[in-house]
Amino acid sequence: MFTISERNFFSRRCVWVNGPVIVGAGPSGLAVGACLREQGVPFVILERADCIASLWQKRTYDRLKLHLPKKFCQLPKFPFPNHYPEYPTKRQFIDYLESYANHFDIKPQFNEAVESAKYDEACKVWRIKTVSPIGCEVEYICQWLVVATGENAERVVPDIEGLKHFGGEVIHACDYKSGEKYQGKKVVVIGCGNSGMEVSLDLSNHNAQPSMVCRSSVHVLPREIFGKSTFELAMFMMSWLPLWLVDKILLIIAWFILGNIENYGLKRPSIGPLTLKNTQGKTPVLDIGALEKIRSGKIKVIPGIKRFSCGTIELVNGEKLEVDSVVLATGYCSNVPFWLQESEFFSKNGFPKAQNNWKGKSGLYAVGFTRKGLAGASADATKIAQDIAKVYKDDLKQKKQKVSTHRRCISTF
Repeated sequence: MFTISERNFFSRRCVWVNGPVIVGAGPSGLAVGACLREQGVPFVILERADCIASLWQKRTYDRLKLHLPKKFCQLPKFPFPNHYPEYPTKRQFIDYLESYANHFDIKPQFNEAVESAKYDEACKVWRIKTVSPIGCEVEYICQWLVVATGENAERVVPDIEGLKHFGGEVIHACDYKSGEKYQGKKVVVIGCGNSGMEVSLDLSNHNAQPSMVCRSSVHVLPREIFGKSTFELAMFMMSWLPLWLVDKILLIIAWFILGNIENYGLKRPSIGPLTLKNTQGKTPVLDIGALEKIRSGKIKVIPGIKRFSCGTIELVNGEKLEVDSVVLATGYCSNVPFWLQESEFFSKNGFPKAQNNWKGKSGLYAVGFTRKGLAGASADATKIAQDIAKVYKDDLKQKKQKVSTHRRCISTF
């Protein structure tokens, strides 16, 4: 008679995948799938949620728009519709991704959370174990593994003294939808990146009283300069000028347009915005109205928080504030170390050890980890599909030659 553990072992379903297994059905995973489909390579996409692009569909606020012009955010082989605005809304981007999946006949395996993925040296294959919400286990076996879970798989929640005893509402920005229910309330937004700025702006627009914690330095740039996208202008200048000079030009222009942001409690980093993005992955804030609210005092900028107590916070400067709610705009992190049993390609922070690296050993690939947004993910997806397709087609050719040789031998016999 089998024990319970033996029954579970033998009840696990094993699936052989002729092509790669892609973990993650966000924009990066969909882009790889589309490029593989164009190359004629079969694949399986595993997604822990019940929909594609779950970050966009379930963990973003209502007013969100793409921060960059649409031409820098479209996925390979499928442009945005012409009628879309320059900066598509959240709903428009989700519709675009769903159209993308339908166009390339991409059908992920939903509700399958990857528990572990390990390369089997003896058999020269990857073994990916998944579990569904009801406990069903599946093991996928394949020659290639594409990690497409991205930079923002898990929320980051800081450990601040007394936070558990605050008593008021505390949510992460991924659970924030609209400032409508916060009208008249005092809300502290912890974090001054793009999410922190936009949540604070949305709260102010709904007549809340937001205070934004700016503990570290931050670059704030106008979203557009002289009617052109700041990002697009920066890309143009980088084709002619060194990075350090482009940084200086951007900061000078930002000073003329936005003024000295340090007058409002926002401290600029000593490293230029593009250099900081390339070396540390910190994206500059593209202002869409929050700075004007800060100037007018409708959004207060406050220093770091020392501790929480019941209904109040104490700042590092000793000041105490009464607060109704807290929004943690404290960012996200990679979840790769929790399930991928590999340490040569990925580092402990869940990013490839080498910058801009998309290919590891033994058929391991990474897409969406180069800190270059959707454009970087699209470029990686194209290279990954081409790399896999070359080996896949060579293998097919060799198999056909073996079958042909075998048939000739039988015919001769």
